[in-house]
Amino acid sequence: MFFERIGSILQNYYPHILRGVGYTMLVALVGTLVGLVIGLLIGVFRTIPTPRNKALKVCKKIADGILSAYVEIFRCTPMMVQAMVIFWGFALLNDGRTLDVTFSALVIVSINTGAYMAEIVRGGIISIDNGQFEGAHAIGMSHTKTMLYVVIPQALRNILPSVSNEFVINIKDTSVLNVIGFMELFFQAKDIVRSNYLTFETYLLVAAIYFVLTYSITLLLRFVEKKMDGKKDYQVQGSQNMDAESYAIEEGGRRHDQ
Repeated sequence: MFFERIGSILQNYYPHILRGVGYTMLVALVGTLVGLVIGLLIGVFRTIPTPRNKALKVCKKIADGILSAYVEIFRCTPMMVQAMVIFWGFALLNDGRTLDVTFSALVIVSINTGAYMAEIVRGGIISIDNGQFEGAHAIGMSHTKTMLYVVIPQALRNILPSVSNEFVINIKDTSVLNVIGFMELFFQAKDIVRSNYLTFETYLLVAAIYFVLTYSITLLLRFVEKKMDGKKDYQVQGSQNMDAESYAIEEGGRRHDQ
């Protein structure tokens, strides 16, 4: 009887469930990607050396203060509260006209994720050895080129697990956006319950769907991380200090063994 009720929910309301899954994944994915871009921009800006010019030095200090306030405010307040403030704050400033709900959801998740990504990126940049900064500057690369071609590619690899974790968190946290009427999966579940009064069965089904989504994404991202690690059984072909004759002898011995 219990499983029959679960089956009836799937059969009668699968269009609503699929719509909710689609909106949930859309906002989680776009919000994570845009948040990563925001985090990269903030991370790069905050690593710019302090200018010698007094006016530029003051401007950078002010900008750093604003960015620090943004990061701390959005990391230290719940996304649900942020959603209400941003959505209804816009309406207050525009004579009651509200933003499109889907666009609002994208903005809210992106800004919230950007605050977390800024700290993740900062940690990734700090993890890069200072010698690589010095080496890049020694060959004449500017700070921007150093970050773009030397530091950021390595930092992205280092922070990939944290970025993946933020994506999984966003899949779950989109549920709070029902407070502004965004039709994600949890909103659809509430709508279904108002129609069939099967509260436990409906929310249990939705919980299972969230689990499948997050667990599948986690496995996929772990697979990507392993692929990025490359093969672990590679062989070093000589060394920088090995002369041509020694390298030829080593290579010849390896081919003979094969």
